[in-house]
Amino acid sequence: MEDRKQGYKVREYHGPVKRYCQMLSLKDDPALVAEYRKRHSEGRIWPETLAAIREVGILEMEIYILGTNLFMIVETPLDFDWDTAMARMATLPRQAEWEEYMSVFQQAEPGASSAEKWQLMDRMFHLYE
Repeated sequence: MEDRKQGYKVREYHGPVKRYCQMLSLKDDPALVAEYRKRHSEGRIWPETLAAIREVGILEMEIYILGTNLFMIVETPLDFDWDTAMARMATLPRQAEWEEYMSVFQQAEPGASSAEKWQLMDRMFHLYE
């Protein structure tokens, strides 16, 4: 595991990209949180899920955790349309199954869509011009 105090390397792109940030809360159960982390470890995410993320045009996706709070960063090309991409991703192979597989850990209503669980966040500060 990388050391959070050393920072995390990020991919370099040849031009600007868009960034989306989302949050989600997990159920407050250490065993569930541990299993959620395990299911997101390298080699454990279903190949169809990774393929769907790439197929809709997402360049990078990262999830960070603090306690039961998840923070996701998604980087995309400038012409990326969030609603169109998420609607398309929901139709791709095994995506509904993946959502159900993860739902046991998440604080959300049964049958909630990814968009209902993962809430887009507002940016309130940035340093660069």
